[in-house]
Amino acid sequence: MSTSWRIRIMLTIHAKLVEAMLAQAHKDHPFEICGVIAGPEKSNLPLRLIPMRNAAQSETFFKFDPQEQLQVWREMEARGEEPIVIYHSHTHTPAYPSRTDVQYASQPQSHYVIVPTDPAYGEEIRSFRILDGMVTEERIRMINSYKAEWELSMEAMVA
Repeated sequence: MSTSWRIRIMLTIHAKLVEAMLAQAHKDHPFEICGVIAGPEKSNLPLRLIPMRNAAQSETFFKFDPQEQLQVWREMEARGEEPIVIYHSHTHTPAYPSRTDVQYASQPQSHYVIVPTDPAYGEEIRSFRILDGMVTEERIRMINSYKAEWELSMEAMVA
């Protein structure tokens, strides 16, 4: 089994990024929040959190503002980044992709993270891969340093 394959079946994410997503979700509650965590292309390492505006301003749905999304994607491209994580919150339902979430999932390489804000459904974030309408939950490993992960990723890219 190759190292790169092992890395891709779970989301490894810095605890500070999780804290930032949770803070954004609680700040904007009851509206769903959304955003992206960018990282170097082909690295699978989320590094730079980019909170985005929920153009739908809804408690049950999120939609990136098209102009903002275009700007963010262009900036990522210029920086040699890609969307490693696409996140949003669920305010009244479990942290599992809705039919709409699956329908609009357009980044097969990304981890889709859902942040729950309703205590009735738990407070643990969950991560999914969504490809061709198929939803696969993946493990999340929170860490306090990327040093070892970065070295593993660089080894996998060279191999």
